[in-house]
Amino acid sequence: MDLPSYTLTTALSSDDFGGAEEDHQQHPEAEAAVGDNVLQKHVAFFDRNKDGLVYPWETFQGFRAIGCGWALSGISALFINTALSHKTRPGKCPSLLFPIEVKNIQRSKHGSDSGVYDAEGRFVPGKFEEIFKRHAKSHGDALTWEELDTMLKSNRQPRGYGGWFLSWTEWKILYMLCKDGNGLVQKETIRGVYDGSLFERMQEERSKHLNED
Repeated sequence: MDLPSYTLTTALSSDDFGGAEEDHQQHPEAEAAVGDNVLQKHVAFFDRNKDGLVYPWETFQGFRAIGCGWALSGISALFINTALSHKTRPGKCPSLLFPIEVKNIQRSKHGSDSGVYDAEGRFVPGKFEEIFKRHAKSHGDALTWEELDTMLKSNRQPRGYGGWFLSWTEWKILYMLCKDGNGLVQKETIRGVYDGSLFERMQEERSKHLNED
């Protein structure tokens, strides 16, 4: 269920990621949350018709667009939409269509997470850097699955079993999709997942590859 190698290789060579790193290095004082609701941008990729709602079939289409198989795409769509729909629709009756409201996605934040998104869905640079300072032992700018697993365990809140499961699932899927040939998830890959830019790049490269075939 890994993505085709051409997709990640080309996506990670993009100047978009280097620019983000340079911006942070030029402004190291930006330790607090910065920018807009980046979490919305992360989720907006899956809003295929841009109506502000993400239905299960759109989540499925989004996963397929970045090269995921039918099984992973289907399971992810079912899990994500059923888990997040009611949290993003406060005061509304549950819907059997399980839509996710993009504007309220920050309401779906759960415990035992990395803290890279704050309560308003903004990106917190200091928390992002902390992941690598604390857990990237073998490579300074990449993580093995063992290091990711250690991070997940260190983030666990007492008796927060739901958060434990959600965090493990999110990072396991990320690892399955984005690990390189050495079994590492690169720092800029993870940054691109947080802001949604990696999804767009992977979709473009997969579309280009399919057209060439």
